[in-house]
Amino acid sequence: MTRPSMAALCADLAAESQDLRALVAPLSEREWRCATPAPGWSIADQLVHLADVDDAAVLAATDPDAFVAAAQLPRRTVDERVAEHRGRAGADVLRWFDDSRARLLDVFGALDPRTRVPWFGPSMSAASALTARIMETWAHGRDVADALGVAPEPSERLRHIAHLGVLARGYSLRGERGLDAGAEVRVELVSPGGTTWVWGAPEAPDRVRASALDFCLLVTRRRHRDDLDLDVVGPVASRWIEVAQAYAGPPGEGRRPAGSVGPVHRRR
Repeated sequence: MTRPSMAALCADLAAESQDLRALVAPLSEREWRCATPAPGWSIADQLVHLADVDDAAVLAATDPDAFVAAAQLPRRTVDERVAEHRGRAGADVLRWFDDSRARLLDVFGALDPRTRVPWFGPSMSAASALTARIMETWAHGRDVADALGVAPEPSERLRHIAHLGVLARGYSLRGERGLDAGAEVRVELVSPGGTTWVWGAPEAPDRVRASALDFCLLVTRRRHRDDLDLDVVGPVASRWIEVAQAYAGPPGEGRRPAGSVGPVHRRR
């Protein structure tokens, strides 16, 4: 995969942000409080979380020492951070999201893509940090869309999320579960535009074939594997697909299959 420029990443993040904004801008105050698939989280909570993480990313990029010092303090949980803002009106939450996202785009757009940015786990390149914001915006946008009962049209921006999902294979297996990443896996995804995106050597014995949308829903843990159309070949690929995630941190319990009753996953 050709590494995109910071300008291209910023443009894609801005477009993803606009898609999410279009979903929430018309909402009434009552609709802002609608429950999403994340237990206990409303639509407003989803936007609060995105704005809060954007602010943290801007601090990490502009004042790394201050970010590192703050990160070493006892950390509130994601739920606690979101709960602090439950009194905000929906319009106020949207203004916060707009402002924090604009600052993020302005700050990161001026960085060299190789610049290292500290984070709560390992540091990341500026390009990887922006890609992660695209992934989070899309994933939380799916939560909002699910709450509203709509199905957004997938875009070619899914390639960023798919790329993170492929790169995170080793972490998915080792980071939380202590499993061996195993041999290389060939991944072939059909893009929304009908082209095929490929990762891994053609001779790799293990492989995953799917639509880009289904793969991204899987690695962001927005759908259960049983509800997706995935062609998985080989023991390494099979083990990975059962635990795949496109992000660092605890995997959560994941979504239950459609029609079942049980907890769903909330991302950090």
